[in-house]
Amino acid sequence: MLQPAEIQQRFSQIQQTINQAEEVTRNDEGAPEEIRDCIQKIAHEMPEAQRVMQSNDQSDIIQCIDRLEEMGDEAKRMCRDSQPSPQVTSVVTRVHDVLSDLKHQLH
Repeated sequence: MLQPAEIQQRFSQIQQTINQAEEVTRNDEGAPEEIRDCIQKIAHEMPEAQRVMQSNDQSDIIQCIDRLEEMGDEAKRMCRDSQPSPQVTSVVTRVHDVLSDLKHQLH
């Protein structure tokens, strides 16, 4: 099981990745609106997720990461369906991968 400090460090990396994804999807004129909206939705969850991470409540943390990872799954599915630019696909895949990786380490 990950230690609280490790979870915080991983969560900081997730936040950076989501910030990058938000910037890429916002600046890529060809990015499908639904992918942009999905990444935006994940970004809007981050302040609440940060609060949960700081609570050190293991079950709340797992639930929060599971929810974020489901959103990442959705964004990745949208990429497969709509085939956006390589930059958008890459950043969405990174978002999904960092969330999925943390999810699997928490379970």
